[in-house]
Amino acid sequence: MSNSKQKLELTWIGKEKRPKLEPRILLEEPNKSYHAKHRVTENDIFDNRLIFGDNLLALKALEQEFSGKVKCVFIDPPYNTGSAFTHYDDGLEHSIWLGLMRDRLEIIRHLLSDDGSLWITIDDNEAHYLKVLCDEIFGRANFVANVVWQKKYAVANDHKTIAPMHDHLLVYRKSERWQRNLIPRTAEKDRQYKYEDEKGVFRPDNYTCSKSADERPNLYYAIVQPNTGEEIWPSKTRVWSYSKEEHFRHVAEGFIYWGKDGLGKTPSFKRYKHLLRNQGVVPQTLWSHEYAGHTDAARKEVRAVLGSSSLANDFITPKPESLIQRVLEIATNPGDLVVDSFAGSGTTGAVAHKMARRWIMVELGEHCHTHVIPRLKKVIDGEDKGGITNSVNWQGGGGFRYYKLAPSLIVSDHWGNPVINPEYNAAQLAEALAKLEGFAYAPSEVQWWQHGHSSERDFIYVTTQNLSAEQLQALSDEVGSDQSLLVCCAAFHGITAAKASERWPNLTLKKIPKMVLARCEWGHDDYSLNVANLPIAEKAEPPEEPVLPTGATARKTKKSAALNMGQGGLFGENEA
Repeated sequence: MSNSKQKLELTWIGKEKRPKLEPRILLEEPNKSYHAKHRVTENDIFDNRLIFGDNLLALKALEQEFSGKVKCVFIDPPYNTGSAFTHYDDGLEHSIWLGLMRDRLEIIRHLLSDDGSLWITIDDNEAHYLKVLCDEIFGRANFVANVVWQKKYAVANDHKTIAPMHDHLLVYRKSERWQRNLIPRTAEKDRQYKYEDEKGVFRPDNYTCSKSADERPNLYYAIVQPNTGEEIWPSKTRVWSYSKEEHFRHVAEGFIYWGKDGLGKTPSFKRYKHLLRNQGVVPQTLWSHEYAGHTDAARKEVRAVLGSSSLANDFITPKPESLIQRVLEIATNPGDLVVDSFAGSGTTGAVAHKMARRWIMVELGEHCHTHVIPRLKKVIDGEDKGGITNSVNWQGGGGFRYYKLAPSLIVSDHWGNPVINPEYNAAQLAEALAKLEGFAYAPSEVQWWQHGHSSERDFIYVTTQNLSAEQLQALSDEVGSDQSLLVCCAAFHGITAAKASERWPNLTLKKIPKMVLARCEWGHDDYSLNVANLPIAEKAEPPEEPVLPTGATARKTKKSAALNMGQGGLFGENEA
């Protein structure tokens, strides 16, 4: 291989294996959706989405509708530390974890708008591997920062080596079009502007810089104290920040401060608040627990909003609302769309809702119903008094729609033959096939044969009927010569496919389910980052006979994990 074709990349066992994901449709359950009884403001957002289901399949389900439309993705994936969490068996073998993260990150990149960004919280166990993986997917040029967040404020004195006090927050942009916002000024920053004159409120700023007289001889000169006539010289190791010409201009414009009584020994620069180029602060890469919260505060927030310690204690590593607030302040503006595909206790949606951002969250665990929905209801009803509620003056309002992933489109009948899932009604079948064929599902109220479109002149029609030549002729006549129609039907008779394409050039005929059988891994419902859902090899030989887990999570050696990656069970390529 020539050097020109080589590239720097992270490799792992089974990297070449990729899932053939089924782009499921989403089914709303109105009884679980929730909306405020009235508008609190004109900007209330009611169409947020909470999706119950596997997060990889959910991301795939969102891809067609939301590609290029998401401003910010925040994810807090299982850290792969080996700890057994209540809702996540957070201990996947390293290679499997990387593969599953890669599959999610690739779809996330498609979802992001050109001016969008991705924020991932992670600890030292996988952070540096994840950084290289993200470099490969997003491009090293689109790496923005590795924010270090102080997640603890108390040192674990019983730690055997060096006590971990931080997590990483990896930040990537989709392209150079991304622009960060400034952090709003804090009350502490504003308190620095405690002096006032006829021009306005100001703070005294240092008039010297860190350069020496040898380095900048033009900045080493005497300044006359106007009230005493004394000549004031800077230190030879720390000269004035401004040249003589600039200093004389400052004097003429009234920007020099000599203390309250005007008799100060050194000059200061009057930094007027109203003359600042911006009213914010440039984000930095070190976030203290005072600045962005900590895990103990996050646990208290969850307990406060759920009102039950038994529920709140289920989550031992939630993220504080102030951490998500900082992310959204930097990465988004009101009305922007935020996605979190590892919803956990629902913090991202709660914060985005309070900050007037649109949001989509995905969660597979039952805590979607026991934790996330109750929390969001309290936010919407204005009953959540904790977290960032007071700082953003949240009063309640808005709402969300609850969706679940549709079941797999193709199932096996009693004889093992692939058939359309009988749980699908006609509308759901039409929507599913439209998505699979790349059409936007949009049934026409005028034309019965228009179930969706891919352009202004290209349409799709789905039916479980067997169509005759006469029916196809009538359909072709209605479509007309200036439009095209993809016809998905159970069968057609009275004419061959070759003759049909010649006779009706405006129609394309496909049989269901045959038309989609080779497209996807049908019936695969769980790609979660949970070791209990992964295939397990009972013994090394022979590798062709995987043993599926039946109960408790089995321990895997690196050798058995490597075998698993080659069996097809994880990604489904060899599954029936």
